[in-house]
Amino acid sequence: MSELTIQEILDEKEAGLDLELLAGAAGLTHKVSVPRIQKPGLALAGYSSSLHHDRIQVLGSTELSYLTTMPQEKAVENLRRILVRNLSCLIITKDQVVPDYLIQQAESYNTPLLRTRHLSSSFISLITKFLEERLLPTSTLHGVLIDILGVGVLLQGKSGVGKSECALELILRGYRLVADDVIKVRLKLPSVIFGEGMDLLHYHMEIRGLGILNIKHLFGVAAIRERKKIDMIIELVQWEDGKEYDRLGLEEKTMEIHGVELPYVRIPVGPGRNAGTIVEVAARNQLLKEMGYHSAQEFQELLETRMAETARLHAHTIIGDNLE
Repeated sequence: MSELTIQEILDEKEAGLDLELLAGAAGLTHKVSVPRIQKPGLALAGYSSSLHHDRIQVLGSTELSYLTTMPQEKAVENLRRILVRNLSCLIITKDQVVPDYLIQQAESYNTPLLRTRHLSSSFISLITKFLEERLLPTSTLHGVLIDILGVGVLLQGKSGVGKSECALELILRGYRLVADDVIKVRLKLPSVIFGEGMDLLHYHMEIRGLGILNIKHLFGVAAIRERKKIDMIIELVQWEDGKEYDRLGLEEKTMEIHGVELPYVRIPVGPGRNAGTIVEVAARNQLLKEMGYHSAQEFQELLETRMAETARLHAHTIIGDNLE
């Protein structure tokens, strides 16, 4: 997992964190490796066992007010109890006035003390989003990501199997392209995978024989979107005669991306098979599964019930004949 120094967070301008340094400049090399934020209210009261030194500690008006209500000697004692744990940093929200002893203790323990004008809720939202984008695992995948009825479908397969052509047909049906060829995937807590296009390739698609197409210019902004949660993976493979393929849909397969298991379907394509239609139906079927309706399982249960009923009637007939 990536790391960020407090200096890098302090220097960040595009995220709108609006931070200023009040004390503890010697600790700006401290690193943050998790996107979670903590408010150390209990620690200020003397219970510091649940304090996580590697998380950014946010002091809002409640924490600061509580700190100023206790005798200064007690407040300093409690501060020392938490600062000795080598915290990454302390951030004061709402542009509050900071007690001198807090500044002194932060300086003494080389703990960066920062302040922002944002309210605690607003700042926590901003800093969490920023840290998630900078710290959580990212990677790139080859394929096409398309939004079908709100289902993020990642099309994969060997080069030339027809992924882009399939996606183009789906765009003509009104669905939306997220990315073609190279997809940047990012883990978002707790267990969600988002995909988006690379900066240079955004909105572009390669169709053999036509070249590079700008989907945004051809079909308008309604045919694209910036990023999308990946809900399922469909691998397109060339049809092979004599090879067995899943015909019932009872087997639930998954593929892992950054530790997240995603539904995985392998679809053979070849002459006479409309890949766009099959992919669209697969997305619709995934929607049904998420709503608790599984067509294949329902069919199996119906079949087993019918077989059991037939066996019961057959047994009753045999037993009845013997009794006569």
